[in-house]
Amino acid sequence: MEPMKVVILCGGKGTRSYPFTEYFPKVMMPVNGTPILVHLMRTYATQGFTNFVLAGGHRIEMLYDYFEGRFSEWNVKIVDTGADADTGDRIFRCGAHVGERFFATYGDGLGDLDLHALLEAHKRSGGLATLTTVPLRSQYGMVVFDGDSKVVRFEEKPLVADYWINAGFFVFEKQALEEWRGHNLERDVLPDFARRGRLFVRQHMGFFKSMDTSKDQQELEDLCVGGTVPWVRREVAAAAK
Repeated sequence: MEPMKVVILCGGKGTRSYPFTEYFPKVMMPVNGTPILVHLMRTYATQGFTNFVLAGGHRIEMLYDYFEGRFSEWNVKIVDTGADADTGDRIFRCGAHVGERFFATYGDGLGDLDLHALLEAHKRSGGLATLTTVPLRSQYGMVVFDGDSKVVRFEEKPLVADYWINAGFFVFEKQALEEWRGHNLERDVLPDFARRGRLFVRQHMGFFKSMDTSKDQQELEDLCVGGTVPWVRREVAAAAK
């Protein structure tokens, strides 16, 4: 069988990460000295998926420069999908470089997903696409108090029960590209698949964090202290020792 390709969105302008993104693609923002993109690619590679299609655009020349001569154990294809292309357009424009089924993800989120389980869940669904959902985490700390208004405890950024968000780790059938409607993945393409009953989810209860701002970057940096990062699956980390 043809190896599964991994399409990674790398071309956005990342305005919330300015001024770094004036000169670099957002996916090149470092976490512990390594671009977040490479951390993400290693998540796939350690689980056996080493064929990458980088959907570039804004400052794509930095991707060419960085990956030239690096990571010979990976197959990395950089595709110019346009500096101003929307998320759905970037995936669609990589269609000539993927097989009958492929992974896709944003380039700025890290998680300890079981990618094989995601792939199997997608196969069982019979849908055009499967997305990974994670519980919504509040951006605020929560104050818990009793009936007498006495504070019991504080909870820092707790999970919000029964609310799930899109974590951005997808599996698509190539057939989905033949039924692709709209330009924006989140507002157009995925809702259209959902209306037609062709979109499914797999819930992930493990680690996930996206890097939208410099504050997120610092929080990811702090998680690297000690040498064991939470976006590497425990069994994968154990096997590497």
